[in-house]
Amino acid sequence: MTAPTQPHNPLHGLTLEFILTELVAYYGWDGLNVRIQLKCFTHEPSIKSSLKLLRKTPWAREKVEGLYGFMLREVKRGGQ
Repeated sequence: MTAPTQPHNPLHGLTLEFILTELVAYYGWDGLNVRIQLKCFTHEPSIKSSLKLLRKTPWAREKVEGLYGFMLREVKRGGQ
């Protein structure tokens, strides 16, 4: 049986690590903290420590995934 496809879901097939890496590249750690205030974005920020928190905290993960969707729309429009 084949898994259902999600052609309109921009997160389909993406790992949380990929999403976070893209957000850091686009906004930087300070920019991420301005948009989503999490200690892991300000106190010795790293992908590894942030992933640890995001995997344990569903509401924070939802915010990060939502910001990624916003970033994709922003990039499509051609602005930052």
